[in-house]
Amino acid sequence: MTSAIVWIIPILFIILSGLFVVKQQTVFIVERFGKFKRTGHAGLNLKVPLIDKIAGKISLKIQQLDVIVETKTKDDVFVHLKISVQFLVQRNHVYDAFYKLQNPHEQITAFIFDVVRAEVPKMILDDVFVKKEEIALAIQRDLKEAMLNYGYDIIKALVTDIDPDENVKIAMNRINAAEREKVAAQHEGDAQRILIVERAKAEAESKRLQGKGIADQRREIARGLEESMVVLNRAGINSQEASALIVITQHYDTLQSIGSTTKSNLILLPNNPNAASSMLNDMVTSLVAANKIKESDSLNENSKQ
Repeated sequence: MTSAIVWIIPILFIILSGLFVVKQQTVFIVERFGKFKRTGHAGLNLKVPLIDKIAGKISLKIQQLDVIVETKTKDDVFVHLKISVQFLVQRNHVYDAFYKLQNPHEQITAFIFDVVRAEVPKMILDDVFVKKEEIALAIQRDLKEAMLNYGYDIIKALVTDIDPDENVKIAMNRINAAEREKVAAQHEGDAQRILIVERAKAEAESKRLQGKGIADQRREIARGLEESMVVLNRAGINSQEASALIVITQHYDTLQSIGSTTKSNLILLPNNPNAASSMLNDMVTSLVAANKIKESDSLNENSKQ
């Protein structure tokens, strides 16, 4: 009985050594005497004990590799670009992925350096920021074509960071600040110009309305004088006397208006008790002379006819 147990335990151990479990999204490489035999997929697998061995395993999950590349732009500015590449092993090309490449990460990194240092030196620094999507597409295109031969598929390539030299960043910020100050000055100038134009328009409109008001005032004064002349003529006062009376009345109205305020500095010359009488006499004399001249002109025209 004891001898049987001694034999059963090693046999059981050998049988159990032929069983292995593979996790989901993982492939095991099984070799027999150093030669590829088959692949083991997710679940419980069996290999021949003492003959087959697990040479390695490959993940079928999407992996990401971050690479920082230093290169120079067309305008001689050194920049650091952070490139993120997402890739996976093709399920049907596990053999190529395991046996053709010793270190796939180093191979992908080398291709990234090659593509970036071929594309970025064609661009100036500003274009590197603007066209980073084009750089990423170029990396993805060239890297995908190269890595398919090794069983790897490139899912996505991204330029996640562009970091120029610190002095270059300071200079770029100064240029940007100066440009913004220039734009601000232009806007302020435009605002001042608009303000001046609008102020001039407002002043012109004010003058126009003021002129219209004066014209309306004079029109109403003329209409009032005309009505006053009609009333005076009906009272038996001729046009000469009526005109003189209206002038005298306006003269005294003006004096009364001036005297109603204590802050007025207007002085009328002459301004004495006899001034009104002299003004009336002068106006009557002028009107009489004007009538005589008019009658003389009428007689001359009649004699010529």
